[in-house]
Amino acid sequence: MQISITHIDTACVILDINGYRIMTDPVLDKAGKLYHFGYGAFSRKSSNPALTQEQIGTIDLVLLSHHQHKDNFDKAGRKFAKKVKRVITTLPGAKTLKNGVGLANWESLTIETPKVPGLKITATPAQHHPWWVPRFFAGSVIGFIIEWTGQQNGVLYITGDTVYFKGINQIARKFPRIHTAIVHLGAVQFPYLTGKGKYTFDVKSALKTLEVLKVERAIPVHYAGWSHFKQKDYATKAAFSNCQSRPKMLWLTPGLPAKLEV
Repeated sequence: MQISITHIDTACVILDINGYRIMTDPVLDKAGKLYHFGYGAFSRKSSNPALTQEQIGTIDLVLLSHHQHKDNFDKAGRKFAKKVKRVITTLPGAKTLKNGVGLANWESLTIETPKVPGLKITATPAQHHPWWVPRFFAGSVIGFIIEWTGQQNGVLYITGDTVYFKGINQIARKFPRIHTAIVHLGAVQFPYLTGKGKYTFDVKSALKTLEVLKVERAIPVHYAGWSHFKQKDYATKAAFSNCQSRPKMLWLTPGLPAKLEV
């Protein structure tokens, strides 16, 4: 099975599995805009997509961890996703998209394609808020497990925007062999609203998660390009480099495909 991953922007990557192309969390707006996230939260985008929509080409499936935040689903990303046959996302997110398919936690969908026999997507729980903040403040989020016939080393996991919480241990029990994890980082904070409470992994909590899940290889995304990311790219890379217990790391160069073995 030929597999590659290409980072476009934020948590937007393209997974090419034997010619079947999956895009995650479409973020395709240009830099410079200020976005309102609801309840007084806002952020400015400072990064540009590594590829144009023309360079991206045809996408077979979109995996959207959540629809309500522009750093995971911006205006151009939404417009692009409308052209894709199917968008798998949260139950609330699917109601906003004509081509949306909503999955509850642990629910699975099998994708029929001759390119990837037995392709199956399973929704995993995610908690996109500090424990003391009500869930409605950030809204529903899911991660994804990707499986297909012939996987020998373990499944592929996309965390979605989440912090460390009890759901991580549940994932570890249900999927004891996770080979590769695409990890959403950034240590997202809104100090003017909820103080130091984090809405996504920082490096410390990401490493704890990777250890619990016994991940062999981690691919960091969602750690640069927005003002609400409080653990910046240089600090993120330095923190991982200084940790001896980390798994294998794959740092993506935006726009350039990297081969995967899963």
